[in-house]
Amino acid sequence: HLLLFLLFIGPFNCFASYSRATELFYSLNEGLPAGVLIGSLARDLRLPMAGGQHPAAPQPPLSFTLASHGLGGQYVKLDNRSGELHTSTMEIDREALCVESSEATVVGGAAAVFSSSSSPSSESCLLLLDVLVLPQEYFRLVKVKIAIRDVNDNAPRFPVPHIHLSVPENAPVNTRLAIEHPALDPDVGTNGVQTYRLRDNYGVFTLDVEENESGERTPYLIVMGALDRETREEYVTVIVAEDGGTPPLVGSATLTIGISDINDNCPQFSDSQLNVTLYGNSSLGTHVASVQAVDVDLGSNAQITYSYSQKVPQPSRDLFHLDESTGVITLSSRVDGDTPKLHRLIILGNGPGCIPAVITVLVTIIKVMMRPPEIVPRFIANEAEGVVYLKELEPINTPIAFFTIKDPDEKYKVNCHLDGDGPFRLSPYKPYNNEYLLETTKPLDYETQQLYEVSVVAWNSEGFHVNKIIKVQVLDDNDNSPVFSQELIELSIEENNVPNAFLTKLYATDADSGERGRVSYFLGPDAPSYFTLDKTTGVLTVSTQLDREEKEKYRYTVKAVDSGFPPRESIATVTITVLDKNDNSPRFINKDFSFFVPENFPGFGEIGVISVTDADAGQNGWVALSVLNGSDIFVIDTVKGVLRAKVSLDREQQSSYILWIEAVDGGDPSLSSTAKITILLLDINDNPPLVLFPQSNMSYLLVLPSTLPGSPITEVYAVDKDTGMNAVIAYSIIGRRGPRPESFRIDPKTGNITLEESLMQNDYGLYRLLVKVSDHGYPEPLHSTVMVNLFVNDTVSNESYIESLLRKEPDINIEEKQPQISIEPTHKKMESASCMPTLVALSIISLGSIALVTGMGIYICLRKGKKHHRADENLEVQIPLNGRINLHMLEKKPMEISNI
Repeated sequence: HLLLFLLFIGPFNCFASYSRATELFYSLNEGLPAGVLIGSLARDLRLPMAGGQHPAAPQPPLSFTLASHGLGGQYVKLDNRSGELHTSTMEIDREALCVESSEATVVGGAAAVFSSSSSPSSESCLLLLDVLVLPQEYFRLVKVKIAIRDVNDNAPRFPVPHIHLSVPENAPVNTRLAIEHPALDPDVGTNGVQTYRLRDNYGVFTLDVEENESGERTPYLIVMGALDRETREEYVTVIVAEDGGTPPLVGSATLTIGISDINDNCPQFSDSQLNVTLYGNSSLGTHVASVQAVDVDLGSNAQITYSYSQKVPQPSRDLFHLDESTGVITLSSRVDGDTPKLHRLIILGNGPGCIPAVITVLVTIIKVMMRPPEIVPRFIANEAEGVVYLKELEPINTPIAFFTIKDPDEKYKVNCHLDGDGPFRLSPYKPYNNEYLLETTKPLDYETQQLYEVSVVAWNSEGFHVNKIIKVQVLDDNDNSPVFSQELIELSIEENNVPNAFLTKLYATDADSGERGRVSYFLGPDAPSYFTLDKTTGVLTVSTQLDREEKEKYRYTVKAVDSGFPPRESIATVTITVLDKNDNSPRFINKDFSFFVPENFPGFGEIGVISVTDADAGQNGWVALSVLNGSDIFVIDTVKGVLRAKVSLDREQQSSYILWIEAVDGGDPSLSSTAKITILLLDINDNPPLVLFPQSNMSYLLVLPSTLPGSPITEVYAVDKDTGMNAVIAYSIIGRRGPRPESFRIDPKTGNITLEESLMQNDYGLYRLLVKVSDHGYPEPLHSTVMVNLFVNDTVSNESYIESLLRKEPDINIEEKQPQISIEPTHKKMESASCMPTLVALSIISLGSIALVTGMGIYICLRKGKKHHRADENLEVQIPLNGRINLHMLEKKPMEISNI
C-alpha cells in the first residue's frame, strides 16, 4: 500500500523500490516536453559509479541499455553511461497510449508494454521497460514501470452536434427523459465529465446527472412545467458538458426538444348554421354547399370525417350527397313538384375519441318551370381540358372557337355576350342564328400576360342565364432580343494588372421563356484577343498585363445571343480606361545636352531648355528638375526646364562647365533619372592684345647703316587671351618719325620689322615707329600700341643724347590705314553686277605683281652673290647697344631690352 501511495504523488517526484528482483517504479504527467528527468537507474539501484566513495579502487564503467528498441524507446531516452532516464522528443499522450480494457496492451515487444487496468478504482497507465545493466559483475535485468498520470488536456465532446429529444405534451411535471448521446471525455477521474447544464431552460426544463456502476454519467432532462404543443411545438437550446479539471473545459451541442402531439383537441365548426338557395331546375351534381371543421391537433389526431345526423330524413339524404372527406354537398337527384321547398341538413364533424361538432345547413329550393339556356362550344384552336393554347404574335382575328346557344324549351329568345378582360371578341356568325365566333382583336404578347380567362354568358328573356368559362394560354415565341442592363459599359483598371484579372460581369435579360430566354455572351470582332468573355456567366477578364503608355483606351463590342430559333442578339459597347501607375521614370530627350553660351552672358539669362518627358499621366507624369552639382552658380526652372546662371561667366576663368540634372516625377514612390549638361563658353572680344615685346616705349635698337634691304631688324610680339578670330592679331605702323621713316615696314601677320631700302649717309638718326597691335574681334576689334625706337648709326657714342630724344614727345602723324591680312570672311554678300569690275582690276594687279616680284627676285639674287660676305655683319647689327641681351629675332619670342 505504501508503494502504491508513493507511485501517484507529485508530477516529477520519482520513487524507486530496489530489491534483488530489480524492479523500479516511476510516475510522470502526460504531455511533458523533452528532457524531463524521470529517474536515475544507477542512483535508485544504488550501483557504485566510477570515481565514487573509494577512488583508490578503480571501478569499471557501468553501461545501461534497453533490452530491445521497441515503441517504448520512442518516448524515453536512456543515458548509457549515467543511467538517467529522460523524456524524449515524442510527447506522451495518455489517451492515445492507454485504451481502457480488461487486459494489458503490449506494444513493441517485451521492452515496451502499455498496461491499463479495468478496475473502477484504478486509473493507472503503465509504460514497461526492460533495461540491461553491464558489465558482468553488475549484470542484471531491471524492470522499469512508468505510470503515466492524466492531465486535463481534453475537453468534453458530444458524439453528435445536434441532439433531438421528443416529449409528449401531456408529460407530467418531474418526468425524466434520458439524453441518449452523453458527452465523452478521454481524460479520467475528475478530469472527465462532471456536470451538465442548459443555457436556456425556458422555465420548464432542467437537467440531472446519474452515475452508473462503471462511473459513466448520463444527463437526464426533467420536465418542470406544463407543456402544450398547440402553444409551442419545439424548444431549441444548448446543452453544455463540463469536466472537473483546473481550469475546467467545456463542450456543447444543440438540443432540440420536440413536443409530440396527443389528441387533446376536437373538431369545431366556425358557424353553427349555413343558409343556401337552390333552383329547382338545377342539374345533377350542382354544388349546394361546403362545410369544414378544424382540429388543431396533428396527423391522425386531426383527421375529420363528415356524416349526416340521425335526425336528417331519408328523402333529404337521397336528394343531397355529402362527401365524408371534404364536407361538400351536391345535388344527387332531380327536383320535381313533390320535392319539399325546405331541407334541414344536420351534419356532424367527427374526430377520433371526440364528441362530434354539429352544423346545420338550411337548403331552400326555388321551383322554376323553365330550363336555362345551353352553351355548346366547338374549338378551332388547340384545346385540352378547357384550356385553349395560342401562340403569341398570332395575327388579328385569329379564330378560337364557335359557340352554339340553345334554348331547351325552344320558346324563349336567347342573347349572348363575352365577359372578361383580354384582346378577344365574341360576335354573331352570320347567316346562322345562335352561332357565335370567338376571335382575337390584336396580337397576344406572352411577356405581357400569359393566361386569360373569359366567360361566354347566355341569358333568355326570362332572366335565366348560364356562362361558359374559357381559359386562353399564350405560348411563348422567340420575339424578344436580349437586353443589356447598360448599352455603354464603362470600366477602368490599373495598368500592370495580374493576368486573368476580373473586369466586370455582363448581364443581359431576355423576356422570352425557356431556352428562348437563355442568354450567351460573345466578344465582338473588334475586341483584342487578350480579352476573354465567359459564354455562360458573362464574366469579362483580361489575360495579359495592360500598359497605359502603350494604349490608354479600349473600345469594343460585346454580344448577347439567346437560344431561340432563329437566335436573336443585341450589342453593347465596352470602354476600358487603363489607369496610370508610376511605372515610368522621367526621360530626357538626350542623355547629354551641350549648350554654347557667349561669355559675359548676363546673370539669370536663359542658357538653354532641358527637355524631359514622363510617359505616365497626371501626378505620376509631373516632373521636377534640379541641379545636382554646381547649384551655387546655376539654377533651373523646375517646371519649364530653363537653365540659367546666377552670375556672368568669364571664359578666360573657366571655359566649360559640366552639370548633372536630376528629373524626379510626382509618383509615390517617385522615380528619377539624370542627364549630363555640358556648357561651353563662347569667346567674345573682351581682351585687347597684350604686347610682350618690346617691353617699353623707351627701349631702342641700333641699326647699322650697312644693313641690307629686306633684312629683319626686330619684331613686335603680342598675345590675346581671347580665342578664334578674337585672338587673331594684326600689326601695322600707324605713325612714323625719322630721317626717312618709310625705310622700315612691319609684317601684319608676324609683327617682323624689316628694312625696305638701303640706308644712306643722310639717313642716320633716331627713327620712331608707332605700331598698332589689333585683333579681329567682333563686333568691334580691340587694339594696343607700342613705340619701336630704331637708332641708325655706326656706333652709340652718346647714350644720354639718345635718351633725351626718347623722352621727348614724338610729333607723329597717326595713319588710319588698316593692316592688310588675308582672312577668310565669315559672311559676305556681293551683287553680281559689282563683282565683275573688281575681278578685272584684281586680275590686272595680279599680273603686274607677278612681273614685279619676278624682277625683284632676279635683282636680289644678283646682289646676294656680290655681297654675301656682308650677311654676317647684318646679324651682328641686330644686337642692342648695351650688348647684354641675347636677342633671337627669328624665334619670335618676347625679348628683354634694356632702357639705355
